[in-house]
Amino acid sequence: MTAKLVLEGVKRKFSGAASAAVDGVDLELAAGEILVLVGPSGCGKSTILRLIAGLDEPDGGRILLDGKDLASVPPQERDVAMVFQGYALYPHMTVRENIAFPLKMRGASREAQSEKVREVAGVLGLDKLLDRLPGELSGGERQRVAMGRALVRAPKLFLFDEPLSNLDAALRTTLRVEIAQTLRRLGASAIYVTHDQVEAMTIGHRIAVMRAGRVLQEGIA
Repeated sequence: MTAKLVLEGVKRKFSGAASAAVDGVDLELAAGEILVLVGPSGCGKSTILRLIAGLDEPDGGRILLDGKDLASVPPQERDVAMVFQGYALYPHMTVRENIAFPLKMRGASREAQSEKVREVAGVLGLDKLLDRLPGELSGGERQRVAMGRALVRAPKLFLFDEPLSNLDAALRTTLRVEIAQTLRRLGASAIYVTHDQVEAMTIGHRIAVMRAGRVLQEGIA
């Protein structure tokens, strides 16, 4: 399942800030497209993801997913999955349980959970790690589990907030290729945030360059 996303004049200014974190941003993401937002820290990239996910609210403008205005849609009903740079895994749960958690919250049967977890684990090379705890995994393995928890939901839209920034250079090189291949194989719609231009070129179909809350230019990767 993929979706078209449109941002129309989206604004967000935090209390006490001298300028807007997001200043009238217009963006369009086609179904099945991967758009990468690049730019320096503090330019508004991550704020845009949070606004799309419903973790924060815009002060102006509209966010449309498949033509539906998300203003009145709570985060849990937006059919959006977000992958963070800090993994956000449950330390007391196994890899299997972490990946299955979104399905469990939806009330899926144990059989359905098991089948979907096996499928996602196969895609991400986690088959032999399903019974381990996050503390027993490497950084790259933990990030794969975080991706698995997003993939298992089969959302309309994936949001990636600098997921590789905590990893060493060699591992980033490997995982950026894996992420690009996985998203393309799924035909997924995704917005990926990074400050790494090589990462942006590897993963995205299209790149938008941001600075000071605005999109300065867009182009094909």
